[in-house]
Amino acid sequence: MPPRLELSHVTKSFPGVVANDDVSFSVDPGRIHALLGENGAGKSTLVKIIYGVQSADSGEVRIDGRAAAIRSPREARGAGIGMVFQHFCLFEAMTVLENIALGLDDPPPRRQLEAKVREVMETYGLVLDPHREVHTLSVGERQRIEIVRALLGRPRLLIMDEPTSVLTPQEAEALFGVLRQLGDEGCSILYISHKLAEIKALCQSATILRGGRVVDTCDPREETARTMAERMIGGSLKQLSARKAGTTGAERLAIANLSAPGEPPFGTSLRDVSLTVRGGEILGIAGVAGNGQNELLAALSGERLSGVAGEIRIEGQRAERLGVSARRRLGLATLPEERNGHAAVPALSLTDNAILSARARAKLSGSGLVRFGAARRFASSVISAFGVKATGPGATAASLSGGNLQKFVVGREIAQEPAVLAVSQPTWGVDAGAAGQIRQAMLDLASRGSAILVVSQDLDELLELCDRIAVINEGRLSEAMPVEGISIERVGLLMGGIHGETPHEAAA
Repeated sequence: MPPRLELSHVTKSFPGVVANDDVSFSVDPGRIHALLGENGAGKSTLVKIIYGVQSADSGEVRIDGRAAAIRSPREARGAGIGMVFQHFCLFEAMTVLENIALGLDDPPPRRQLEAKVREVMETYGLVLDPHREVHTLSVGERQRIEIVRALLGRPRLLIMDEPTSVLTPQEAEALFGVLRQLGDEGCSILYISHKLAEIKALCQSATILRGGRVVDTCDPREETARTMAERMIGGSLKQLSARKAGTTGAERLAIANLSAPGEPPFGTSLRDVSLTVRGGEILGIAGVAGNGQNELLAALSGERLSGVAGEIRIEGQRAERLGVSARRRLGLATLPEERNGHAAVPALSLTDNAILSARARAKLSGSGLVRFGAARRFASSVISAFGVKATGPGATAASLSGGNLQKFVVGREIAQEPAVLAVSQPTWGVDAGAAGQIRQAMLDLASRGSAILVVSQDLDELLELCDRIAVINEGRLSEAMPVEGISIERVGLLMGGIHGETPHEAAA
């Protein structure tokens, strides 16, 4: 049989950059094939060409042995291609079901569609109300909409762009079961992920891109995560430098009995949350998406004031009634999980995005005037220090790949040397090399005396970074547990909503 997908000499250029340079590879029927590469290697551009979102400058795409001139996503779906995008294609004012219907070329009547959606959700084990409005959903819940919408079409080629970046290990494993079943039935899967352990567990072959070109192919089952990462970056992967033990200082962040309403109408309310973080310490918060993480960051940052009760102290000063700018002047820096539209404004330049949050601590403004020269130098320093692939500080945030934008917004906050850094999903969607760089930067910041609060669904990340870990579930926060000797089984039970029971009692 001919390959399900075959690319021959595909090239695509944008002003100032060649995204894909003479790319050729193929995917056989029923094969789960990984497309690997560091941020900005050209993966997302390539799959957008396959799906008809963009057109190649030259080269050929063949589906089942026949040349395919795919000029739109509708034509791609007609050719049996489905795709789950890394960045969500959703209307926030509409419901889950309405968004799914809009993504279908010929949606069935509403009741039939809802029945099919519920069936797919049950298959994946993903709990989601079809009647909820998208603006009320967490990032993880929005990702589930994309997955369900793609699978409703039963594609013969399914493109998955970072589908598990905000899923729990249990959700990811359920997804893998479905993908393996699809592969057994003959569906080919082109899989993009920076989680190399899941590539090794799931995929049977891989193409590696670097700088827009194919540099290697391999069987992930015969590789280690480290060897694949080093092929991606073209060099050795650096080990994290551990902090010195016993370097914690005075209490820099304290939250006592914090309660806050969930974002209406379906958000999760915070209930009596208390925590402390000392200078030089990293506290991690684990949990399944949609359990109050966004509400906690909004209440801590000052974005949410209405209905918030309890006490927040930053550097010993009461801050629960202060706004965002006042809390930043006290030494707080925060970074939400959604980088596009929340952590950064896509249409603005990197310089302007730097001004948005760093104008005070980085002295980018004074006497009511913006110091654009200082802002450009600050943005340039972040680009250089964090290896952000961009044409310069004048590049728009929208022009960056997802991973490179994540590096920029994390770097922007760390470069301000905050007394307290609260960050959600710091390495979401970034490659292994960039994830290591971001984690090292946070470790270094803690070594310089900052207190860091990390909210993440990546338990391995929290175990690598943190001194203590707490679990948030249904708006309640568990007692923080030292990482040394922590019970992963206990953490998993807490994430699932088991409070105050031993693992043996919960199993019984």
